[in-house]
Amino acid sequence: MDEAFAVDSLRRCALFAHVDGPALQVVTRGLRRRRFRRNEVIFHQGDIGDSLHIVASGALKIVLPSSEGDEAIIATLRPGDFFGELALLDGAPRSATATALEPSETFMLPRDAFLELLARDGGLRAALLQGLAGELRRLTGHVEELHFLDLAGRLAMRLTRLATEAHPGARGEVRLDWPYTQTDLAAMIGGTRQSVNKLLSGLVEDDLLRIERDTLIIRDVTQLARRGER
Repeated sequence: MDEAFAVDSLRRCALFAHVDGPALQVVTRGLRRRRFRRNEVIFHQGDIGDSLHIVASGALKIVLPSSEGDEAIIATLRPGDFFGELALLDGAPRSATATALEPSETFMLPRDAFLELLARDGGLRAALLQGLAGELRRLTGHVEELHFLDLAGRLAMRLTRLATEAHPGARGEVRLDWPYTQTDLAAMIGGTRQSVNKLLSGLVEDDLLRIERDTLIIRDVTQLARRGER
């Protein structure tokens, strides 16, 4: 494994941002590099939770599958994000399914190595708590949107959130790498592919969006957020 690349990837992850250099080098010795094809499953809901993953490249989605074969996307992840920590902490089976949206790479940290590091590094414990709090806020916002916004509002707010997560503080035009299908987007907001297609077309006609091959261009993030608040 390229140790320099591994350390750089860990430093981009909020969980390890304040861990010192020697400790990071210790962590890298326990990492396993994993590569995934587009649409390949990293783990399924109900699998044994034996590792934490750190996204090194690509994009992934965390979904809640239904018995009918549908899914709800509860999070999308990019390089520097981490996932799988809940099962490591409580030893319970995976609570959701993780799937690659595009060719992706992660660093996998086994549970025993993670718990050992967690026990001796107070900064890591604080970062983990901050990460868990952020996830709880994200889920709370998702539930709030599902309950109080119509489908058009949910779409506008989800696109706004994706933009601000990728470009914090953005106000004007934002270009997003776009590995999502319309089915993926529908699964994020609790709609159908047909309804999302119609709503996207409306946003394009209103000059709020432009869609290129692998890029979504939001013409004005602030205006899009206002559309979601109507």
